[in-house]
Amino acid sequence: MKSTKSKKGGPIRKLVPWLIVLLLVAAVIYGLKPKPLVVDTAEAKRGPLTVSVVEEGKTRIRHRHVISPPVAGYLRRVELRAGAPIVRGKTVLAVIQASTSNFLDPRTKAEAEARIKASEAIRETRQADLDRATAAMDLADKQLDRQEKLRQSGAAADQDYDIAAAEAQVRKRERNAAEFALRAAASDVEVARAALLQAQAPSADQAKPIEVLAPVDGFVLNVYEESERPVTPGLPIMEVGDVQDLEAEIELLSSDAVGIAPGSDVSIEQWGGGTPLRGKVSVVEPGGFTKVSSLGVEEQRVKVRVDFLDPVPAGHTFGDRYRVEARIVTWKGDDVLQIPTGALYRKGNQWMTFTEENGIARETKVTIGQNNGVSAQILGGLEAGKTVILHPPDKVADGVKVTNGK
Repeated sequence: MKSTKSKKGGPIRKLVPWLIVLLLVAAVIYGLKPKPLVVDTAEAKRGPLTVSVVEEGKTRIRHRHVISPPVAGYLRRVELRAGAPIVRGKTVLAVIQASTSNFLDPRTKAEAEARIKASEAIRETRQADLDRATAAMDLADKQLDRQEKLRQSGAAADQDYDIAAAEAQVRKRERNAAEFALRAAASDVEVARAALLQAQAPSADQAKPIEVLAPVDGFVLNVYEESERPVTPGLPIMEVGDVQDLEAEIELLSSDAVGIAPGSDVSIEQWGGGTPLRGKVSVVEPGGFTKVSSLGVEEQRVKVRVDFLDPVPAGHTFGDRYRVEARIVTWKGDDVLQIPTGALYRKGNQWMTFTEENGIARETKVTIGQNNGVSAQILGGLEAGKTVILHPPDKVADGVKVTNGK
């Protein structure tokens, strides 16, 4: 019996080493088999896309008024200093005693009369501008009221209401600017009339000193002449303005400014408050200038002026020449096919991306449009819902197996 069992178990024991060898060979082959590369992926999808440019700038008072003597004479000491509040038609900014020669000079009298006529003509023009701006503001307010009622009833989109609100705010600022210009023109008329009275005076002793009154409500911004001295017409004495009438002045690269138009949306950031302020581009100056950057590189810059749409929150002080950072929208789309820019790379002059199809990487040519640094617009080569590989490593090639690392 023992010899029979030994004979039956002999062949099986002989096969065991071969089975072990086969298992080892299979393990080696499986270990040498290429494994799918682990990659990160994203989906090509449609959605809103906004392209903007960010640049530093500063605030400035939109309408500044330079005070100068209407006639030649002797300037008495200026007591006001920068930051002093002024009241239109009440605060005396400067006192000038006209020189004797002006009283006997017929040419001075003729110039004073001509200056009055010119100042009155400018005042009438400013009045017409104010009437036009007031009518535009009233129309914008009516449009805003209509949009408010439609929005409450659900018949208007929030975007239409926001557009109407921004338009009303802009028209209000234009109206305030026109009113400021009218006040300044009226002040010029009064100064011109005072100069004529001086020219008609029989002698210097009988003439009263000319008091230059504040043309607007606001503050003294700069004082150029504070000591007593002889002055001539047109010599700057001081500069005044209203710090509530602010705008932002942004210096953009000319290559960025070409894509910006008046009316573009702006977000004012890094101004000292926690919430960005909304704004709109009012003017893109047509002329550029050369500026040397901090790295010593000459750059062509263009000044862009921005109107504030939101008031400064309570508790914050905003003044002239304060630093701000503006994010200006250069392009905007509501339904745009886009992918992350990390999925793109260059191959010659062509933009490429890797798509993932059933675990296989496929190299795909794409045509891109707008790019904001985070997402890029796809004009051709991809469809919505396709999976693209983010930041493809060097080992990724067309036909290579890949797997999502998420």
